[in-house]
Amino acid sequence: MSDEKLSQEENEKELPTTNSVDETQTVSKEVANTTTKLAETALEEKTEDTSKTTENVSKKEVEGTLETIEIDEDEEEIKSSEDDEEEEEHNEEVQKDYSSLSKKELVSELENLLNSKKIQDLKNEVEEIRSEFNNQFNDELEQKKEEFLAEGGNIIDFQYTTPLKKEFNSLYFDYKEKRNTHYKTLKNNLQANLDKRWELIEELKGLLSAEENINTTYKHFKDIQEKWHVAGAIPRDKYNTVWNTYHHHVENFYDFLHLNREFRDLDFKHNLDSKLKLITRAEELGQEEDINKAFRELQMLHKMWKEDIGPVAKEYRDEVWDKFSEATKIIHDKRQEQLAAMEKDFAANYEKKKQLVEEIKKATEEAKPSHQGWQNAIKKVQELRDAFFNTGRVPRANNKEIWKIFKDATGNFNHQKNSFYKNQKKEQYTNLEKKLELIKIAEDNKDSEDFEVTTALMKKIQNDWKNIGHVPRKDSDKIWKQFKKACNDYFDRLHAQKNEANKEEVVHFEAKQQMLEKLASFELSGDHKADIKTIKEHITAWKEIGRVPYNKRTIEQKFNKTLDGLFSKLDLGKKETELIKFDNKLNTLVNREDERKLQNEHFFISKKIDETKDEIRQLENNLGFFHHVDENNPLVKEVHKNIARHKEQLDVWKAKLSKIKEVRED
Repeated sequence: MSDEKLSQEENEKELPTTNSVDETQTVSKEVANTTTKLAETALEEKTEDTSKTTENVSKKEVEGTLETIEIDEDEEEIKSSEDDEEEEEHNEEVQKDYSSLSKKELVSELENLLNSKKIQDLKNEVEEIRSEFNNQFNDELEQKKEEFLAEGGNIIDFQYTTPLKKEFNSLYFDYKEKRNTHYKTLKNNLQANLDKRWELIEELKGLLSAEENINTTYKHFKDIQEKWHVAGAIPRDKYNTVWNTYHHHVENFYDFLHLNREFRDLDFKHNLDSKLKLITRAEELGQEEDINKAFRELQMLHKMWKEDIGPVAKEYRDEVWDKFSEATKIIHDKRQEQLAAMEKDFAANYEKKKQLVEEIKKATEEAKPSHQGWQNAIKKVQELRDAFFNTGRVPRANNKEIWKIFKDATGNFNHQKNSFYKNQKKEQYTNLEKKLELIKIAEDNKDSEDFEVTTALMKKIQNDWKNIGHVPRKDSDKIWKQFKKACNDYFDRLHAQKNEANKEEVVHFEAKQQMLEKLASFELSGDHKADIKTIKEHITAWKEIGRVPYNKRTIEQKFNKTLDGLFSKLDLGKKETELIKFDNKLNTLVNREDERKLQNEHFFISKKIDETKDEIRQLENNLGFFHHVDENNPLVKEVHKNIARHKEQLDVWKAKLSKIKEVRED
């Protein structure tokens, strides 16, 4: 009679059960402890198909149950076989967009990963970081190459690297070394485990011909079984052959035990007791509220059923397997219901993420070709990126697809943004060349004695300078000082020549000197309005005196310093004080007929207005990064305070600009 078919009498035999409630509770605890112990030493395997109706310990049943390791020949590395759900969770975890990080931040991120995670779990993250770092470095490399060639360099002489690039290369090299070492060691361990299992199979085969007492032989068999269970993982491509060979010889040994029915029946009874305990625990898991937890433990129960427990007597095989399958099906059905419900949410998340990607594409297309336009687009895309990552998981089948189109969309945005600012830099270098030409003209003419012709030329190049536009920030101050010095040298000479011929200015100086002494001894009365009126009368009188000799012009600074002292004692607003002082300064320049000074002051104020506006825009852009932060946050408050201060100063600069325009137009 075959193992698959039993006689009618055998099928009618009752299945033994546990004797009491206490015993059932003991069984549950024992199985729970056993499964916990197994979880520490074995990988979780897929649960067998619940549609099975017979439990023959054969090649079909054991297939897929032995702990294995898969070798990926394309990458020459080794991967652990894992549950599909765990793989999906890992895929979700590694999806991080590194495009928003700088090169320095990418280096820091790589270093943190190497210090905090297992080397075998880093591949996706490291390659993402490496790709983004290289993209940014290559953009920088191209820019430096263009600058090198623009300065007359030969392409064959061009070389470029940075300490940051060297640091990144060093970290990446360490990663590759550690990864290779890990998988080389793992591969050697797999081969050693494989050799150990073949040795156990040979030892098992030898039991059939051993010339020893049956008691000794049976103990030897149980010892081999114990060693087999802890022999460790082997290469996946050798798995089926090794396991089937082992189990073939296990069955041969059980056939051999037929010669001693006492030992065979004792083993069958032990196995039956063990499987009844697993059934009891599986039925308890059907009441577990945490379905994922129940499913994971059920996997371990199936692993124990197949790998740790041998066959039972033929008359019980179908019945115990049916009861185990029935308990398994309850958990499987609950899990399928849970997954179906989750899939609906995943599908909705998929549609949300697709819409967010479309909005990123739209923001890229609609970005205005200006600095402010791109700053607005950067803020918008950052909000969309945050929304993308805050949206939950998508169906596994769509996971790679949605991640790819998201990466493509953000990558295209960054490319367009970088291209805009790269062109801006090219334009700034062109402006630099134009301003360097104006510097040469100013320096060539600063010593000219033909004041009538040269004065017109110097005024023209000053106006040209203003209209050229921005240059690279690193050159801005340097060339401005150079240009300003050449112009000042000329106009200082021009004014010195005029002052020499104007004797009237000496009289003005003496009058102002007397007024300065009188103002220095002036005592405030305490009547705010009266004191302000008196000071303004002094200022008006000072204006009416006229200009002083060029070499005596420091008296104006002394007068302003004296006024500063008086204003500091008065309760005047900052803006009012600055404008009163500025009126006095303008009057001095007008009395001197110093158009060059007026023009410089005009340029200076215009530049300060632009700089203040830029500061305000930058601070307002910075606030965009705190849109999730409470308004009472000290850092946010400080930014608002700085914006208010700059806006107040902007009002003062604008008022000064209006005054100087009125003076120059008169």
